Amino acid sequence: MSDSDDDDIPRLSSHTLAALQEFYAEQKQQSDPGRDDKYNIGIIEENWQLSQFWYSQETALHLAKEAIAAAGEHGRIACVSTPSVYQKLRALHREDFSVYIFEYDKRFAIYGEEFIFYDYNNPLDLPEKIAARSFDIVIADPPYLSKECLRKTSETIKYLTQGKILLCTGAVMEEEAAKLLGVKMCKFIPKHTRTLGNEFRCYVNYDSGLDREI
Repeated sequence: MSDSDDDDIPRLSSHTLAALQEFYAEQKQQSDPGRDDKYNIGIIEENWQLSQFWYSQETALHLAKEAIAAAGEHGRIACVSTPSVYQKLRALHREDFSVYIFEYDKRFAIYGEEFIFYDYNNPLDLPEKIAARSFDIVIADPPYLSKECLRKTSETIKYLTQGKILLCTGAVMEEEAAKLLGVKMCKFIPKHTRTLGNEFRCYVNYDSGLDREI
């Protein structure tokens, strides 16, 4: 091959090559995050087609601490379509509670036995190891802002919980949420990493620290 032939071969600039290497590194980290990183909120990116919008770090921490307090010592916590709360719970490195993540997105299967595949369209299609009324608190965020989605998710919540419910959904669902689950709106206002078009609120059916936050 002549020198002129070599000149015809397209070459990447150093900047483009560096950007490409960074992209591949990010892809590798997302598919196989390290032990210290895998509970970081955002390590698994939002998929808008699945109506995924992660909570802010502050909101996820606030909700995680509320769930721990409500569950009590050695309590069991169910995170239904609330992966960022699950991640924050595990990032606290505490051993005084147990937690499961119920999620449709199988990317969250990196969390092993604590991951439970969940499709709200089949609200009671759960593995045998998940017994009825086996969680001290259920924290849930129905993926879609519709009465049908809330109704079906409510079936799951009522199956899982021994009593306590922490629901996160739009303010427009207040009346429906009260009818289905007996929950009331809290003063605490949750935030997301991105601005949502609808006002978002938290609801509980027990005496909660979230109701003392303005």
